[in-house]
Amino acid sequence: MKASLQKLNDKIDLSFDESKDIFKKIMNGEASDEEIYDFLTLLSNKGEVSSEIAAGVYVLREKSLRVNIENAIDTCGTGGDGKNTLNISTASALLLASMGVKVAKHGNKAVSSKCGSGDVLEKLNININLDAQSVENNIHKLNFGFMFAPNFHSAMKYVGPVRKKIGKRTIFNMIGPLSSPALVKKQVVGVFDKKLLNIFANALKDLKITTAWIVNSEDGLDEISPYAITNVCQLRKGEISNILIDPTELKINTNGFDTILGKDADYNSRKIIDIFKGEDNDFSIAVCLNAAAGLIVSGEKDDFKEAYQETRDHILSGKTFNHLEKIQNGS
Repeated sequence: MKASLQKLNDKIDLSFDESKDIFKKIMNGEASDEEIYDFLTLLSNKGEVSSEIAAGVYVLREKSLRVNIENAIDTCGTGGDGKNTLNISTASALLLASMGVKVAKHGNKAVSSKCGSGDVLEKLNININLDAQSVENNIHKLNFGFMFAPNFHSAMKYVGPVRKKIGKRTIFNMIGPLSSPALVKKQVVGVFDKKLLNIFANALKDLKITTAWIVNSEDGLDEISPYAITNVCQLRKGEISNILIDPTELKINTNGFDTILGKDADYNSRKIIDIFKGEDNDFSIAVCLNAAAGLIVSGEKDDFKEAYQETRDHILSGKTFNHLEKIQNGS
């Protein structure tokens, strides 16, 4: 491990096998916190590449529990964009579920943000501590199941304290979205850096993902933004292409970026309930934009403008709140 750390310090990329050896040591509990800290920070300083990301995914998937579900999508992004927005991808997952799309949502509690998907779902009285069978049952019955990463990736316990100490994004923000316990074949993945769009598309292609949108906006969001052009790298049947989403072409009227900023789980959950009941604001628009991507990826829609309008009509009707109550009650 010492030789690999020196290479990273010298800004030299690691091969798949070099990276895999380190990840195996980490996830077997054979690396010290100091070694993990150095590995993650040196990788971040150098800039992670596809071989390093793929190796981490390989080891994490090898060690994870399994959720057996067909034809579901995931909306798990990298986080780490530093914007501290409301929980857009989590809310879009719930919106999609209320529209009949099966969502196997993979996520965690806050690491580099104020409120992670696990935090806000818990505050919404949704049980995040489900075993694999219960997640499968919920997806079949209610189109939504949350896979709380620590329950499915026990090997991650070795890196949790170090990630908390670092307090910002690491390679695990990139590995996590690609390591779904449900091994989904369709994904919407927000990334914190435009440079990762093609890296992620190629990694997902190698992982045999059939359809994916990898997104990053020009204003720095790891989401589709209501305020700026969003760059999309689309993977479809082994082909990678680039798409631009311009909110001005959708005639979107907004009130400013500060209106989608999040706080703690209590605040964020109340904002989700408000838009699910039909309140129309920038947060609702952002959630609909990202849910529209989910409709495209799931195969429900081909045209983004039509998909966006459908999500808008649905969320403003209040039907999403009714479905949220069913998820909360488990029925």
